[in-house]
Amino acid sequence: MVKELQPARRVESLRCRVEYVRGVTYKASSDLHPVLDDASYVLLRANNIQCGKLVFDDVQYVDRSKVKSSQLLKKGDILICASSGSKGLVGKAAFVKEDMPVTFGAFCCVIRPTRNEAEYLGHYFQSKLYRRTIEKASSGSNINNLKAENFYSLIVPSYTENDARYIASILDEVESHIEALNNQLIMLDSLVKSRFVEMFESSQVWERRTLENCCKSADDIKCGPFGSQLHKEDYLEAGVPVWGIPEVNSSFSNMPEKFISEENAARLERYSLIPGDIAMNRKGNVGQAALFTEENPAGIIHSDVLRIRVDQSQVDPCYLIEQFHNSHIVRDQIMSASTGAIMAGTNVTKLKKIEVLVPPLSLQREFSDFVEQVDKSKSIARKQIDKLQLLYDSLAQEYFGD
Repeated sequence: MVKELQPARRVESLRCRVEYVRGVTYKASSDLHPVLDDASYVLLRANNIQCGKLVFDDVQYVDRSKVKSSQLLKKGDILICASSGSKGLVGKAAFVKEDMPVTFGAFCCVIRPTRNEAEYLGHYFQSKLYRRTIEKASSGSNINNLKAENFYSLIVPSYTENDARYIASILDEVESHIEALNNQLIMLDSLVKSRFVEMFESSQVWERRTLENCCKSADDIKCGPFGSQLHKEDYLEAGVPVWGIPEVNSSFSNMPEKFISEENAARLERYSLIPGDIAMNRKGNVGQAALFTEENPAGIIHSDVLRIRVDQSQVDPCYLIEQFHNSHIVRDQIMSASTGAIMAGTNVTKLKKIEVLVPPLSLQREFSDFVEQVDKSKSIARKQIDKLQLLYDSLAQEYFGD
């Protein structure tokens, strides 16, 4: 039962409830240190805010002389990406759970609650209501900048201290269950990797073949259609799916946002995806791949995606995907074939020349059967995550909505 909270609720802006702290301004050429030392602080940027949490990968170190005491992270702070060329990044937030000698750059800001409602507000900044409000506030500009006023003007219901603590505890509990399930998914992925190493990366020497020789036709490895074949105006809001990088990253659990007509799909049939095909990213996280199954509606690949249609009498596609992900021999080749100063990328010609390991088909299928069983457990976990996320969103709407 959800506690009745309406009587203690007031509609109030954040103006008198939080402090806005701007990030550190510095010169990269003179104010950054190569390593963390006694004269520097860890400096976080927008890339260190991920999925509502702080991550300390790819941090920088800024000279302490550039940092005010108010710019060090404190327990209860909410670190926010305040400026970005991407509307998807601006406004993303992470809750700070403890004091730390860590600061943040000028493209970020901190919202520092001044009342005993930090955990409660931390959840507000993860809510869909907040995201919608921020997206509306930053609409229309090429580079999105959130000012102090954007945050002060946010209308967030105010509760008594006890009720705010209760709301935070309820949302914390749901969030902890989601995190536990996500950790379970990570463990299942590790289980598959360990099994792959155990079966195929021992001292045994396997036959090697180029990827092209694992297919029946040279046309089985194909890049999606470019602009001359598929124009921007050809995309629709419904129709035949165009499967791209986000869908590959989700192992096709997410539907695409781009579609084309049946007529265009027939014209571009040579770029189709059918069950058993492998779709691989050719840009960004090159080599990330997913198996297209009967559960997915037929469609075509996006220009950022490569299709690999292997001869399944020689190679099991599920086994091959695991090579792309976890075989150091194959991964090194993929990385060597990827070029680009800003975003890594590869192409069909390079991909065809990559050599993969081809053990006996019976062994490949044994591994594939193991992966199938693990995938069933992952599917159950994902469905539970979806249900819990719906519950979290529903509760957040009740607590934070008008």
